[in-house]
Amino acid sequence: MTALTLSTAAAPGLRADAIVIGVAKGAKGPVVAPGAEAVDKAYDGRLAGVLETLGASGAEGEVTKLPAPSGFKAPLVVAVGLGAEPENDARFDGEALRKGAGTAARALAGAKKAAFALPLTDAADAGAVAEGALLGAYSFDAYKENGKDGRNGKNGKAPLAEVALLGGKPRDKAYKAAVERATAVSEELNRARDLVNTPPNDLNPESFAAVAQTAAKEHGIKAQVLDVKALEKGGYGGILGVGVGSAAGPRLVKLSYTHSKAKKHLAFVGKGITYDSGGISLKPAGHNETMKCDMSGAAAVFGAVVAAARLGLEVNVTGWLALAENMPSGSATRPGDVLRMYSGKTVEVLNTDAEGRLVLADALWAASQEKPDAIVDVATLTGAMVLALGNRTFGVMANDEAFRSAVCEASEEVGEAAWPMPLPEHLRKGMDSPTADIANMGERMGGGLVAGLFLREFVGEGITWAHLDIAGPAFNEQGPFGYTPKGGTGSAVRTLVRLAELTAAGDLG
Repeated sequence: MTALTLSTAAAPGLRADAIVIGVAKGAKGPVVAPGAEAVDKAYDGRLAGVLETLGASGAEGEVTKLPAPSGFKAPLVVAVGLGAEPENDARFDGEALRKGAGTAARALAGAKKAAFALPLTDAADAGAVAEGALLGAYSFDAYKENGKDGRNGKNGKAPLAEVALLGGKPRDKAYKAAVERATAVSEELNRARDLVNTPPNDLNPESFAAVAQTAAKEHGIKAQVLDVKALEKGGYGGILGVGVGSAAGPRLVKLSYTHSKAKKHLAFVGKGITYDSGGISLKPAGHNETMKCDMSGAAAVFGAVVAAARLGLEVNVTGWLALAENMPSGSATRPGDVLRMYSGKTVEVLNTDAEGRLVLADALWAASQEKPDAIVDVATLTGAMVLALGNRTFGVMANDEAFRSAVCEASEEVGEAAWPMPLPEHLRKGMDSPTADIANMGERMGGGLVAGLFLREFVGEGITWAHLDIAGPAFNEQGPFGYTPKGGTGSAVRTLVRLAELTAAGDLG
């Protein structure tokens, strides 16, 4: 993991491989952002003109490298685009700083140390830059030659080793707290990314549960794992029905973080399909290659619970990881089978590729038995949500409009794109079954909303609940951007952590 420090050093005298500055897109050309005054002065105040000559505009994601001025101990200046210049001397928002820092960190792979001279108006800005740098420096190299040494393949480069935030205040409690928070959240988000990126031959329900148990022990979290025998004894028909076709048996993991001063209890529930073949309703060719990411919801819940523990938040947080591998075999659940769920309801399985809602249903009912103040589930649930919102935005459904709005506001605050989605009552009828209490499929149109309505059936009466369908942003198949890498993204970790923080502060519900 990239090391991070706050520094009061001046840019010219700092020994580093590069100095990172910000440049914004102004009305008449690029504008050097605050924080880079010493660098601009060394260019006789003409740095913006130099950057424009080199083709820089200040657009988001743009990187321009130039030799450092005479007298600087760092040999290189890296100018990163922050997007449009704020109007009326307003500050850059946190997301612009996160993206800029992430872009720069990724561009500096192979460097040992970089000094970030980006705008730091207050501690919140320091936290945003720190988070962006730590997330942008992420690299998953475990399965590449020499990957254990941190290199991306035989001729690759190790992630940026150290970041110094210039303009930081090492002795200021707020700055220190902001950087500590950014470090904890980023490290756990990157751990979630690692899990998503791990091939399914190495990550199955049992090994995922073992990872969770190890982390729980390290951070004072109580862990309980229900194996196949315990699931059978408890009547978890949904999780068992999905996992029965695999040689790797399913698991239900409960992670409990408690605080002595907590007044509220949040439950997070994550879909953890470690590989999804579609089961008997086999996915068509071309749809299988990235199905290791179908456990992204469980990875997000795991990361959020550990982060809450590391931050010592004054709220009780319980994470439920519903883990199974969905495979076709002679023992697999068939279309037309009826499962008796943990809640006692029966479900007619019309499509075994609609399996995520089945494991979530059991975990939601289990979470409901503890009567938490709110439940939030996270899942790569439906392709329909990707069609609706694209690859970078997750949908939010809820049984309470105020809570849905609060979740969307929290996601916006931390830089995760989310959009409120409805739960139209008329779509519920499409899941009526002549054989069972409910079918796991309904109308094809609005399939993401139908899935949300199905899950709502398994939330305890009177409990506030939200459903996050992260099917779009959970796995990035295109090139990296900002602080988002290719592959597993860790989507929803930051939103869940923020919800826990707001609950601890009494600002949520």
